[in-house]
Amino acid sequence: MPPATAQQLEALDAQARRLLAVFTRAGYEHVPLAVIQPAGLFLDVVGEGLRARTYVFTDPDGEELCLRPDLTVPTCRLHLARHPAGAIAARYCYSGAAFRYQPAGADRAHPREFRQVGVECFAAADREQADAEVVGVIVAALSDAGLERIQLRIGDLGLFHALLEALPLPPRWRRRLKHHFWRPEAFRAELARLTSNGPPPMEDLTRTLADRLDPGKREEAQAIVAQYLDRSGVELIGTRTLAEISDRLLAEVADAREPPLAVEHAALIESYVAVRGPATTASKKLGELAQRGKIDLTHALAAFDRRLALLQSAGVDIKDAAFSAEFGRNLEYYTGFVFEIIAPELGVKSPLAGGGRYDNLLADVGAPCSVPAVGSCIHIERLLALLCASSS
Repeated sequence: MPPATAQQLEALDAQARRLLAVFTRAGYEHVPLAVIQPAGLFLDVVGEGLRARTYVFTDPDGEELCLRPDLTVPTCRLHLARHPAGAIAARYCYSGAAFRYQPAGADRAHPREFRQVGVECFAAADREQADAEVVGVIVAALSDAGLERIQLRIGDLGLFHALLEALPLPPRWRRRLKHHFWRPEAFRAELARLTSNGPPPMEDLTRTLADRLDPGKREEAQAIVAQYLDRSGVELIGTRTLAEISDRLLAEVADAREPPLAVEHAALIESYVAVRGPATTASKKLGELAQRGKIDLTHALAAFDRRLALLQSAGVDIKDAAFSAEFGRNLEYYTGFVFEIIAPELGVKSPLAGGGRYDNLLADVGAPCSVPAVGSCIHIERLLALLCASSS
């Protein structure tokens, strides 16, 4: 792909300034963000898919760094530099380049270096109100830029988490299903494994120690594993820690002693993930699903319905909004409401904007506790190309 011309760069800058003006008028502070970021932090929080597409390098002092693959994590770091506790309400907006390897090759819609203009809202007490506000300001910015036709696509990881919490599952199974949600094939494989009638397969090490390990005695298990590794001459240099090895072995032992996941519960999870359709009818579908499964999703569905009403009040047209229960499988730091804004001309593979709620990310970045947070960004190369095509 040829580099952008001076005229194209000037047009991108003008477009970014116009979008930022909408955000600053709405009360978001425009902040500068560093391009070079600590790689370890990013690789820990962005998830497997984006981790493999991040440009990582080592500086002469041996520190592992990266070119930022998104601007949300840098905004979190800036917020914590100002407010180490994190739980101070703040609204930020930004504009700048992000960098991602494109496995299918770079093109105008998916360049390796691309511009994002976005907003982040931290520590707002009313989560649904903040969600609606962020979507509303993004839609307003796109409208101000001259975009007329868009489609809103939404999901809600909070509903999925509520479903898992309502089912009689061991906590470690809930954690694994949440972890694998981002990878559909791995998710289906894990669900099938949990419903297997026979005990799960064990590695040789687990089988050797299975009778000696008690899942309720973590420290004792670490001592047993350490003794075994020492006798076997196995060193831990450059591999998992003793605690990580012990925890994995304890999980395998506990799974071997656990009755399999009930078929009806696995079917309920599969039915939930398959729900899609108009957002305005999603709550009814999910409520009927919960009723059939004899579980209570009342609180999560009430929050979903309230958010839709607040979106409408924020000037977002929701009558054609689409809902997908499995939507959200891109950035693993999302924890609740997620959305994309699609232009019919570009399709779902090239969304104009996207974002969502990530209530655990500030804690992952360094805050002492979880902080409510939601944000979104606009891909201005796509927006500008669409506007140029519409005007020609």
